Parts: sequence; C-alpha cells; structure tokens
Amino acid sequence: MRLTQQQVDEYHENGFLLMESLLDSREVRRLTDAFRRDCDVPGPHLVTEDGGNQVRAVYASHLRQQEYGDLVRDPRILPAVRQLLPEDVYVYQFKINAKPAFGGDRWAWHQDHLAWRMADGLPAPLQVNIAVFLDDVTEFNGPVIFLPGSHRAGLVHRERKAAPKSAQHLDPDDISLTPEQLAALVDRHGMTGPKGPAGSVVFFSPEIVHGSAPNMSPWPRRLLIATYNACSNPPRPQGEPRPEYVVCRDTAPLRPLEHRFSDALGMVTS
Repeated sequence: MRLTQQQVDEYHENGFLLMESLLDSREVRRLTDAFRRDCDVPGPHLVTEDGGNQVRAVYASHLRQQEYGDLVRDPRILPAVRQLLPEDVYVYQFKINAKPAFGGDRWAWHQDHLAWRMADGLPAPLQVNIAVFLDDVTEFNGPVIFLPGSHRAGLVHRERKAAPKSAQHLDPDDISLTPEQLAALVDRHGMTGPKGPAGSVVFFSPEIVHGSAPNMSPWPRRLLIATYNACSNPPRPQGEPRPEYVVCRDTAPLRPLEHRFSDALGMVTS
C-alpha cells in the first residue's frame, strides 16, 4: 500500500495519521488470539499493573508469535512506513499496551524519542510508530490522546525522574511533562484522540506529545505499537544495552512480504 501525497502531508503536519479498518475482523481475531498466547509465556517481557496481576504491557511479541512477525512486514504497513521515513528500516521496539476493562491505568504525557535517547542513545528521531487497534477504541476506554503538531518543536522535556517507576522498562511516568509544559502545549495545539474500529492503524511521530487516561469502560483497549527505526540511526548506549525484549537487536533492513500476513496463515485466498 502506498499513501497518497495528502496522507503524507497530513502525517507531517499533524504528527499522526489514522487509517480506519486497515485490517479486517479475521486478522484482528488472529492478533488477539496471539496476544492471549503471549501473555501465557512467562518472562520479564510481561509488565503488570501496579498492585495486581493484570497485564499492562507485553514486549517483543513479534519474536515469539508468527502473526506479529508477519504483521510488521505486511505490504499495507511497511511500504507506508518507508514513505514517511524514506530509507531502510528495522523494528526497534514492539509492545502491546493492554488496558483491561475497568482497570487499565493511564500512560503519562510524554514524547517517545526522549525515552529512547536517554535509555539507548538513539541519536535522531528517525522513527515511525504504528499503533494497531486490537479492540474498538472509543472515548470511554482510554484512547491515546495526541497534541497535533507538537512534534514540530522537537523535544519539550529533557529530564528523567531520579527514582524509576519500573525496573523492566522506561515508563512514561519517568519522563512525563510538567503540568505547566502540557498546559502551554494544549493551548497552542489542542488535543485529539483517534478512535475507530478494531483493525484501524495510526501512524505517529516519535516526537508528538501523547498520553492516555484510565479505561473507565467495560471494554478492553489493547493497542499494538511497533516502532520502526532507520537503519542509519542505530542505538549508541552509554552503558549496558537494554534487554532484547525492550530493544530489538536484529537491525537488518525489513522487506515487505509479497502477501498480507493473513494470506500466509491460509486465511485469505490470493
């Protein structure tokens, strides 16, 4: 799939682009089944909510579940990423944020590139994120909220809290914007939360300010986020490299599959 020039311009202007229903219901079902399987795989890649056993995030599922390994190479997604970041790319990070019904906590206001620059020495914001809705996203179940255009000013916040929230990953709470910074940015850019049916995909910038509220609804809100980094922009960690479940080590350029990932599973006839 190739984006139109209008879609490319919208991404660069707003910092994000919503593609509704890019995946069909059968594909989404395959992905949610793979998510349930992956949650049963023990290890440090599973991050739980505070004070409970509910899953908050799962990292590197594309290394364990074929459906996700195929998805990041899908011809509807990877070529579009290459249009937005016109050079060879690889998967730098892969995670699924799980907000269970009546329980998914917030994600603090932050910019992704700050986390990656601090933790991994990632030199430049040469990344594109894709967020795949594994559930219908509504105004009630904690959608991601973006400040449109906030990516154009670069990094707003450059500090990290002294006491990290989690030993497993760099939580957005560690690099959250101050209330004063956020208020000024909202006054300038406004706020919007892309919503849509399961299977929709949002492409978004590593520098756009974003966050999400708790899930107040009886419906889950699981969000798959894959981050593509330019091959010319490898991490340069100052200390011990972070674990492979957080930062993917295979930096070989990705090539799109010749078919949709569901075709490879025998679901759709070519």
